[in-house]
Amino acid sequence: MIKIVQCWDDGVVDDIRLCEILREHGARATFNLNPGLHSVQRAPSHRHRECKDVMRLARQELLPTYQGFTIANHSLNHPWPTKITAKEWRKSVVEGRKQLQDIFGQSIAGFAYPYGDASEEVAEIVREAGHTYARTCRNSTPSFPPANPMWFASDCHFAAPDFWDRYEKAKTSSSPVFYFWGHSYELVTAEDWRNFAGKLDSFQGDQDAVWYDLPELFKPKASIAGD
Repeated sequence: MIKIVQCWDDGVVDDIRLCEILREHGARATFNLNPGLHSVQRAPSHRHRECKDVMRLARQELLPTYQGFTIANHSLNHPWPTKITAKEWRKSVVEGRKQLQDIFGQSIAGFAYPYGDASEEVAEIVREAGHTYARTCRNSTPSFPPANPMWFASDCHFAAPDFWDRYEKAKTSSSPVFYFWGHSYELVTAEDWRNFAGKLDSFQGDQDAVWYDLPELFKPKASIAGD
């Protein structure tokens, strides 16, 4: 059996369509959010590859959009972690986690470093704030178990050219896990969306594949009666 885990960053409007597709395929996912960047109305985020204006969801859209999915902390307002003071970073991490727990009513165990930027001090603050794992932007196959959960690397980006090669390699590891990530705004064309749905179809067709939520990977195994 291979455990499939995925996460998506930034809380953008394209996540609405993405979540619909994931639900249709019975796929689990984690969404890494910055609660401080969501206001009463949808707001511009940035322009992607000079072809697409990316919009952030309004704050009141967060709960219905991500209903049934796992939420992780991406910091309060998406700063560069190593370019601000430790005090500022701690506030962004702690307040981000608190607001997300208030919005969604679920424990926030995971974290994703903004811009993939981290240091030992940055990671320690994330751990101290109560997070079980933190994702970098590095790739590593096998991805699990990480030597340090605060430096958790995924196998690859969802659009990586070697996506399926990494998947097959992950299957041969001692703890088979395949972990991919992305931003839904990177799905630009109708073909992009079809290709991604095709990946989900392929997972459905693999009898060895099972969807997992990221925090489940780090839960301690239940002790055997009598131990």
